[in-house]
Amino acid sequence: MKLVTFQRPGSPAEPGYINDSQVVGLSAAFPDVIAILAGGPAALAQAAAIAAPAYDLASVKLLAPVPRPPKIVCVGLNYRDHAIETNMKIPDTPTIFCKFPTAVIAPGDDIVLPKISEKPDYEAEFAFVVGKGGRNIAKENWKDHVAGYMNLNDVSARDIQLATTQWVMGKTFDTFCPMGPYLVTADEIADPHALNIQLDIGGEVLQNSNTRELIFKIPELIAHLSSVFTLEPGDVVSTGTPSGVGMARGRWLKPGDKVTVTVEGLGSLTNSCIAEA
Repeated sequence: MKLVTFQRPGSPAEPGYINDSQVVGLSAAFPDVIAILAGGPAALAQAAAIAAPAYDLASVKLLAPVPRPPKIVCVGLNYRDHAIETNMKIPDTPTIFCKFPTAVIAPGDDIVLPKISEKPDYEAEFAFVVGKGGRNIAKENWKDHVAGYMNLNDVSARDIQLATTQWVMGKTFDTFCPMGPYLVTADEIADPHALNIQLDIGGEVLQNSNTRELIFKIPELIAHLSSVFTLEPGDVVSTGTPSGVGMARGRWLKPGDKVTVTVEGLGSLTNSCIAEA
């Protein structure tokens, strides 16, 4: 199932799922996508049984699948080739930072390049979303806690990020977390560690890899994160970016760039860049 948050003209945001060229609304049964995720398999089965109301996909705006995640947890340096290209040590333990929910934007929304940064960068990422929460989760139980997967662009202001040893400020500018276009439930992805991941700008492919290259895979990440804090339904964990980032190329985002992230089976996420007014 492809879960979405969508908006009809003049109406509030509501949860739904994509059925071919239509969006089936689920607001009569669920207040939002997080409620579906929290309800587990029973809620997903209930959602799948709902067939109306249905709206033409072209007539609605897709928002981020989870517009206000409880947490957005990101993993740095999690592809071996990316760590090498940035001249950083291959990590022995996951490098973790966070973005704030105010950074989240929808497919098609503009990435605003901030005035105070001269080095805005792109990062194609594969994200998983938590369904069943928990603390101290054993890595062999990881599948019990993953609701689904989606594209994410970890937009980064490198000069702000690397001004200190703490990365958060360079990672969480408003609009620096595009997500979507939908959340694909875990049952539709046979192996999340065998998916092609790609980013292009205006059709030029700048990143091209596969999630099999992840250093720390989902079982290790869930066990590591939950050893410190409670994972909650709707938490987004973005697993890192492969090689080809702008920092390694000297190719920074600029106004007019059209950036597309594509992870196999998860559709494509496209956002254009504009200068901060």
